[in-house]
Amino acid sequence: MVDERKDGAYGTPQKYDPTFKGPIYHRGCTDVICCVFLLLAIVGYVAVGIIAWTHGDPRKVIYPTDSRGEFCGQKGTKNANKSYLFYFNIVKCASPLVLLEFQCPTPQICVEKCPNRFLTYLKAHGTQEFEYYKQFCVPGFKQNKGVAEVLRDGDCPAVLIPSKPLVQRCFPAIHAYKGVLMVGNETSYEDGHGSRKNITDLVEGAKKANGVLEARHLAMRIFEDYTVSWYWIVIGLVIAMVLSLLFIILLRFLAGIMVWVMIVMVILVLGYGIFHCYMEYSRLRGEAGSDISLVDLGFQTDLRVYLHLRQTWMAFMIILSILEAIIILLLIFLRKRILIAIALIKEASRAVGYVMCSMLYPLVTFLLLCLCIAYWASTAIFLSTSNEAVYKIFSDTDCQAVGKTCNPVNFSSSNESRLCPGAHCQFAFYGGESTYHRALLGLQIFNAFMFFWLANFVLALGQVTLAGAFASYYWALKKPDDLPAFPLFSAFGRALRWGPRYHTGSLAFGSLILAIVQIIRVILEYLDQRLKAAENKFAKFLMTCLKCCFWCLEKFIKFLNRNAYIMIAIYGTNFCTSARNAFFLLMRNIIRVAVLDKVTDFLFLLGKLLIVGSVGILAFFFFTHRIRIVQDTAPPLNYYWVPILTVIVGSYLIAHGFFSVYGMCVDTLFLCFLEDLERNDGSMERPYFMSPTLKRLLNKTNRKPAES
Repeated sequence: MVDERKDGAYGTPQKYDPTFKGPIYHRGCTDVICCVFLLLAIVGYVAVGIIAWTHGDPRKVIYPTDSRGEFCGQKGTKNANKSYLFYFNIVKCASPLVLLEFQCPTPQICVEKCPNRFLTYLKAHGTQEFEYYKQFCVPGFKQNKGVAEVLRDGDCPAVLIPSKPLVQRCFPAIHAYKGVLMVGNETSYEDGHGSRKNITDLVEGAKKANGVLEARHLAMRIFEDYTVSWYWIVIGLVIAMVLSLLFIILLRFLAGIMVWVMIVMVILVLGYGIFHCYMEYSRLRGEAGSDISLVDLGFQTDLRVYLHLRQTWMAFMIILSILEAIIILLLIFLRKRILIAIALIKEASRAVGYVMCSMLYPLVTFLLLCLCIAYWASTAIFLSTSNEAVYKIFSDTDCQAVGKTCNPVNFSSSNESRLCPGAHCQFAFYGGESTYHRALLGLQIFNAFMFFWLANFVLALGQVTLAGAFASYYWALKKPDDLPAFPLFSAFGRALRWGPRYHTGSLAFGSLILAIVQIIRVILEYLDQRLKAAENKFAKFLMTCLKCCFWCLEKFIKFLNRNAYIMIAIYGTNFCTSARNAFFLLMRNIIRVAVLDKVTDFLFLLGKLLIVGSVGILAFFFFTHRIRIVQDTAPPLNYYWVPILTVIVGSYLIAHGFFSVYGMCVDTLFLCFLEDLERNDGSMERPYFMSPTLKRLLNKTNRKPAES
């Protein structure tokens, strides 16, 4: 075997240290400056949250808002009993202004219930029906104006149309009868100005008034499904948890079989592909047009044309033969490295068995991540709702004042009102011109950045804790006798002892670098969305290249950080030193790294597919009432795919959590294994710490003391 450890380009191999017996217990603080920066950033983050909570109002997202910016249905206000938003003329919601201002250019008020009949102001005026009609006029309306003045000033709607409440808004009760759109029993209606309108005008207005109408209805039905199926969803997730644990335990016994079966299956599949290509190549011999070359045929939109050419199947056969030869050659030359990878995977299963509490640690990470997500989401909502109500002038005419800001209190006596007869000053959106409001975008970016930083810090804390526990297992000469009593808790204490001590700064440093790259990727995605409508091909090409480069950079930094945290857990060095030592150690054994990475990736992919597929199929048969034994137990659902998809996604996350622990174990044992080879030689003074299986594979032994 070629000795990969003597390549001086990536540093010198580790030297024997008689005092080294595994993770160092007596260690000092590292990267203190980064720890201070993290604490200051958290203080700033809390300050941003307090400011956002002071100025923000989530009711702006939850409740509809009338033309005066007041909430409908909000307890403690004059609209507490008026839960629905009523549009005076919903046809105007089909105006392009809706797309520009996100508000219909028609007065809107809060009402207790939606109108249930056709009625015009002209017909109701001066009759008993006006008592019913005036509840849809502006609050405080008094009947001391003429009909023309009332309609001009927008005090009352010109016409009432039978409506139904949907997402707390009144929409025309439109339905189809024998292919004809109707409201009530009518196919047209009076507009209150002496003419009749078609129902299709109402349809267009309703569509523009609320673009999420159907989505909200769908969401309500999905919520109903969750309320009746959550118990069975939890049972499905528990089954996924049990299967994940069983799979990891079985890897100790089946890892080798699964890897070799996979390799044989790939070789057989490629072999069958070569055989099939040859049979198709032979079958087409003598057929008309089959000897045309690919160059002569040129590009064809119908790809099936190429399957009638002998040259196509010859090309496929050559490509598959090359792949088959490469795989067989790699198998011959990398056989021992594959065996080492399998042995490390089996050893990782034993390590997890000795440190079973490590399987519960993903719950700690999950809870901390939920805390980060909850703080980020609530801060983002409060920031986005901390604007002030902005009122603008709306009108059907081409008046120059349309779109300008206004004050609804004195608008009727303003110059704009005289210049634009029939215009309305109504709530448009939430915004503001103060320094705070201009800084909202920057605060949102800071909020996102701190979320990435803290989330990566939580993940880093989990990785360094698990690495310390599994390193303690590897460097125990007599397993499990030399293991600490609680390896996971002692590793956690080394990672984060008594608050901001030891390696909090190093974890903050690594997570900061990753957070910077991630926030840059978010900004690039935002810019890419803005450039989609542009015709500048060079800008699009440059943006694609930048997105690709930063995606690769993020993957590399995650890989480097992961191995740096293992070194921090073992040696207690700072982040840069740990990252450099880990990188050089891996580069001195790059082929082993590649083989182990691919073998473990395959096993984890197989495990996830097995667990998710098994639980998903079981959920499908259960929720579709296809299991006769429990056919009556399954709940009735609007959409059976709702709990099925939830179980599938949840099973994947659970399997990913278990395998992330297992993957960290494999990576930690691998780095320890490489260090073991460099530090020790098997003598009584420098014994190997690796398992007997690994020693047999490498023809290594620990010399025993001579008997007297």
